[in-house]
Amino acid sequence: MGLLDGILKQVSGSPDTIAELASKVGIDPGLAEKAVAALGASHPEPGDTVELAAGKTGLDLGKLTEIVGQLGGEGALGDIAGKMQGNPQLEGLAKMLDRDGDGNPLDDIAGMAKGLFGKG
Repeated sequence: MGLLDGILKQVSGSPDTIAELASKVGIDPGLAEKAVAALGASHPEPGDTVELAAGKTGLDLGKLTEIVGQLGGEGALGDIAGKMQGNPQLEGLAKMLDRDGDGNPLDDIAGMAKGLFGKG
């Protein structure tokens, strides 16, 4: 979780760590990490950031909206997305989350989240 913690510390108004964010919104730190990664990845994509991240993580819109608020809003998401783009360390995070090795960790993140909530 250190990489995203480092990014959060650079974003004004957001919690300093993933663990703090998770505590504030009442979810597991691992799921909070996946949510922040999905929000950051979804921000530059066309469409609603929260809806796109919900599709990637399986988290409901309300919880993701709460996370966005804790991060500092849409402006903070832009900062996070910018810091995530082109960061070679995030490639390692993506590979770690890519359980099936298809090059897309987002389907695996969604599967993990659905497993946490008994969906699937």
